[in-house]
Amino acid sequence: MSYTTPSGTDHHSETPTMIAASKVNGTKVCNAAGESLGSIHDVMLDKQSGHVTYAVMSFGGFLGIGEKYHPLPWRQLTYSEAYDAYVVNLDKRVLENAPSYGTADVPDWSIYGHDIDEYYGSRQPPLM
Repeated sequence: MSYTTPSGTDHHSETPTMIAASKVNGTKVCNAAGESLGSIHDVMLDKQSGHVTYAVMSFGGFLGIGEKYHPLPWRQLTYSEAYDAYVVNLDKRVLENAPSYGTADVPDWSIYGHDIDEYYGSRQPPLM
């Protein structure tokens, strides 16, 4: 099955409501005004439930220099067909001050995940 996005890109193995994890990487992330904030670098899955827990967004830097990875609780992202991107309703300063790691770092997710959840705890929208 194939689905054409508003930008005209044909995506195989994708439906209007589902996407392959491999296609999420590289997807643009923007704010509610459509301004680009970065892109999805990776997703973190819960081993037991199979649910996506975090979207790791590449943020900042120029041509890969100074780039940081900012894990966001998946619940913070909403897909927008109009922007053909994931939208986060967060101020750029919130993202700049959020837990992040550099390209050479390997975070211990058993500890790091708690820091992310704590930082975004009051900003998480309710589950639908």
